[in-house]
Amino acid sequence: MEPITVTADAEEFTCNAYLVPGEATTLVDAGTMPGVADVIADALADAGVDDLDRVVLTHQHHDHVGELDAVLDRFDATLYANASHPRRDVTIGDGDEILVGDEACKVVYTPGHADDHISLVGDERLYSGDVVVYNDGAFDDGSFGRTDMAGQSRERLIESLHTLLDRLPDTVDAMFPGHGDVYRASDGPDTVRAVLERATERAERREPKYPDA
Repeated sequence: MEPITVTADAEEFTCNAYLVPGEATTLVDAGTMPGVADVIADALADAGVDDLDRVVLTHQHHDHVGELDAVLDRFDATLYANASHPRRDVTIGDGDEILVGDEACKVVYTPGHADDHISLVGDERLYSGDVVVYNDGAFDDGSFGRTDMAGQSRERLIESLHTLLDRLPDTVDAMFPGHGDVYRASDGPDTVRAVLERATERAERREPKYPDA
């Protein structure tokens, strides 16, 4: 089934949190939208799904985990995360495979924006977190995660983008990023690979992403 952006109606700053119904019904990131657990419950009911099986974190910046406790308190879900977390059940790292809905996805370690950042690469979908997005106010057709804050690294981010390009199957036709719009090749002018290549080229210029930041 198609991923559902359960934070689509948020009125405050949040990441995109994606509910992916299927054999292993999965929430990718939890976001910061108050009441998101109720939205998830309604979406599960609409999809005819009994419960949320797992939550997978791309990384643990606040905008991705602000409502995590509320979600885990509401559902009997297993928490998968790269970095330590008091409620982590399963540690995931580079090269691991995890079922997201009905799609087997490879875990790709993609630091730079965050030390614990991972992306999920399937045959059809890429869940890219914040390492690469389609549009975010800086660029409209391929942008890279910010690296101007403490603990972030442009060089590591560039390496991560190249790693994603190396491991991205040509069959991937949709990108579900942590911010901005979902990108589907069927709706746009580029392949997902072309979007990643453009984001990588922009990151490699080493220019500030947000000049006034």
